[in-house]
Amino acid sequence: MTAIKHALQRDIFTPNDERLLSIVNVCKAGKKKRNCFLCATVTTERPVQVNVVKVKKSDKGDFYKRQTAWALRDLAVVDAKDAVKENPEFDLHFDKVYKWVASSPVEKNTFISCIWKLNQRYLRKKIDFINVSSQLLEESVPSGENQSVAGGDEEAVDEYQELNAREEQDIEIMMEGCEYAISNAEAFAEKLSRELQVLDGANIQSIMASEKQVNILMKLLDEALKEVDQIELKLSSYEEMLQSVKEQMDQISESNHLIHLSNTNNVKLLSEIEFLVNHMDLAKGHIKALQEGDLTSSRGIEACTNAADALLQCMNVALRPGHDMLHAVKQQQQQFSDLREQFARRLASHLNSVFVQQGHDQSSTLAQHSVELTLPNHHPFHRDLLRYAKLMEWLKNTDYGKYEGLTKNYMDYLSRLYEREIKDFFEVAKIKMTGTTREGKKFATLPRKESAVKQETESLHGSSGKLTGSTSSLNKLSVQSSGNRRSQSSSLLDMGNMSASDLDVADRTKFDKIFEQVLSELEPLCLAEQDFISKFFKLQQHQSISGTTTNEPEEMDGGALSRSYASGVPQTISSEKDMIRQMMTKIFRCIEPELNNLIALGDKIDSFNSLYMLVKMSHHVWTAQNVDPASFLSTTLGNVLVTVKRNFDKCISNQMKQMDEVKISKKSKVGILQFVAEFEEFAALAESIFKNAERRGDLDKAYIKLIRAVFVSVEKVANESQKTPRDVVMMENFHHIFATLSRLKISCLEAEKKEAKQKYTDHLQSYVIYSLGQPLEKLNHFFEGVEARVAQGIREEEVSYQLAFNKQELRKVIKEYPGKEVKKGLDNLYKKVDKHLCEEENLLQVVWHSMQDEFIRQYKHFEGLIARCYPGSGITMEFTIQDILDYCSSIAQSH
Repeated sequence: MTAIKHALQRDIFTPNDERLLSIVNVCKAGKKKRNCFLCATVTTERPVQVNVVKVKKSDKGDFYKRQTAWALRDLAVVDAKDAVKENPEFDLHFDKVYKWVASSPVEKNTFISCIWKLNQRYLRKKIDFINVSSQLLEESVPSGENQSVAGGDEEAVDEYQELNAREEQDIEIMMEGCEYAISNAEAFAEKLSRELQVLDGANIQSIMASEKQVNILMKLLDEALKEVDQIELKLSSYEEMLQSVKEQMDQISESNHLIHLSNTNNVKLLSEIEFLVNHMDLAKGHIKALQEGDLTSSRGIEACTNAADALLQCMNVALRPGHDMLHAVKQQQQQFSDLREQFARRLASHLNSVFVQQGHDQSSTLAQHSVELTLPNHHPFHRDLLRYAKLMEWLKNTDYGKYEGLTKNYMDYLSRLYEREIKDFFEVAKIKMTGTTREGKKFATLPRKESAVKQETESLHGSSGKLTGSTSSLNKLSVQSSGNRRSQSSSLLDMGNMSASDLDVADRTKFDKIFEQVLSELEPLCLAEQDFISKFFKLQQHQSISGTTTNEPEEMDGGALSRSYASGVPQTISSEKDMIRQMMTKIFRCIEPELNNLIALGDKIDSFNSLYMLVKMSHHVWTAQNVDPASFLSTTLGNVLVTVKRNFDKCISNQMKQMDEVKISKKSKVGILQFVAEFEEFAALAESIFKNAERRGDLDKAYIKLIRAVFVSVEKVANESQKTPRDVVMMENFHHIFATLSRLKISCLEAEKKEAKQKYTDHLQSYVIYSLGQPLEKLNHFFEGVEARVAQGIREEEVSYQLAFNKQELRKVIKEYPGKEVKKGLDNLYKKVDKHLCEEENLLQVVWHSMQDEFIRQYKHFEGLIARCYPGSGITMEFTIQDILDYCSSIAQSH
């Protein structure tokens, strides 16, 4: 190890001006055994730099190379793993943890001891040594090999001093004068010793010669000490003289401090007095306005508002500690409290009077709206009350009890006023819908008499709450037991109620306009009242404490609203919007039931009206939700929309039920079924109503349900039909359905349109084949036998040799079907088809043309068999294809 140390010092560290102090042979823990050396070094220049250097043998030779160097100041922790047992493993924590395994525990301990000494000597930052034996961390290390490796080298660093240039020159001169110094070192050392003795003697003589100078210096020092003693005596006398002056200056300083303290206290007192006077002094004009101010004029209201704000500022001033103990402050606060209570009481009384007076003025103008479908305008009432909005905000912040009382009184009074107006408004709407008149009716008078229309409407919502006997033709879809479709419609009219076919477009348009006008009148009324409540009662600015709502908005009345506040702060209303909605619900509590009554009346008049109402109500709900989804108007219209949607669904369900219960006549032909025609009427009307509507999806769903029910019911009727063939019923009705869907172009029913066309085509073909049958029956039987022989394996040209199918037999059968008989058979067939088909759908010529094509197809088939099985026989039919075309055309024209 010593040889390696010297080699490393010579080859690596000396060229870098470094001194190697300790070395340890190590390898990385847990990896392939590739040994290297960790070296502790110091620089020879000042300041000393201490490093830990990793050295490894080069792969290309036996020389060593410097691989990595770490400054000792970057070393944070030295972990020896075990302080008791001998263990070659240790960790060094630099920028990361390096794990090493030494070749022996002795080398590891020597290296760690050297690191500890270097840390103690050169570094201010102390390194943490963990799991290290305390014997290694001592200043003195026992003599021996370890000391020679670590401590001895460190001392050598301190004792060693490099020769300067002059010393090198002197040694060279001296060695040149003693040539034998190399060959005889003892003689050279003896000579140097003698010369050193000579120099020591000369040095002693020099010291002895300087004794006189030393005595002179000592004498001067004694004189200096005497002068110092004299100066100290003078300073003591001066201090005694200044002692009396110091006492006087202390008294003056204390007096100045007291004067300064007094002035400071006076300034602070003046500041406190100015603060109280400036912030707690209410002007006499404000006091007079609060006590006697006119609350009816705009100028008086403005003066009272300014005075109330000033009073609130005085009462809310943040007093400094101790102010509330002053008698004048308490007296002033009591005066403010009395003024506040007096003005709040006067303001509440006046506003209650304004509510009553404005209500009487509003009632006086109510009569002029009794015959018009308009609601009274409350804008003047709101405009007059909004002058008091700032005073209401002041009342809300200062006396919440009176503010709450005013809120309750406003809701109670306005709810009665609006209920009277809205009920009269809806009664006019009902009368305009039914076209009846009321005699001797006065809207503004109480008690109110119920009109015939209102009694009729309320009878619809009795204890059972059910509507029965809808008069729409959509609920009268059954096919009558006798007569054609025209007689069925007449029998429907005889049932005592109007049908949709007789309710003309003008009446439906009239209902649509009335319903739209009702919603258009209600919407601005509710929005205006909500805006007024928000501004007048200042509900946007006051943030209430969220809590558990014990009453639903529909059930919240004035008493419940009053009980929902405790200690002046609302506890059960989650937000200001909830409070606005609750007030609106209380004020307009009659809107939702009145709308439901109006909807029930419209549905009773004509169930088609549910389509108009669904579109109009959906549009208004969509508009209200865009403004405020949680508003009273949005919620109320949304609830009513649910009722309208239920009526719409009920209308669809009734149609489907009536289709399922349809009965047909056993003696008359079916034709176009009633519910098929009325589906066309429903679809045409719905498309005109729902054009660009928000609830188009509801109609599409209804279309799907209705068309499937129509398909099922058509097949059911076709299966039950006795007078008309099943294929005719299916063909005519699905042709009508296909034509309707093609004309209306309903996108959601494209699949059903294709299905209807397919069913029409299939049943047309089926009816043609079935009705035409085998017009040349014997000839048909003959050729069926021919085809059977061919199927059995007989060649086609050999069939004529069969006894039953020879040429003579074929000619005999052909002679039975001359052209005259064929035409007669076709004429009978035309009459039969004419009896089956109805006039409304006009499919006779289509069916007849299809039968003509089918007959020609059979004719060509027979000719083909004759040509293949009887070649060269010259046998032909007694009529040609042209004859068939002429027969069919002549028969069609004759009928």
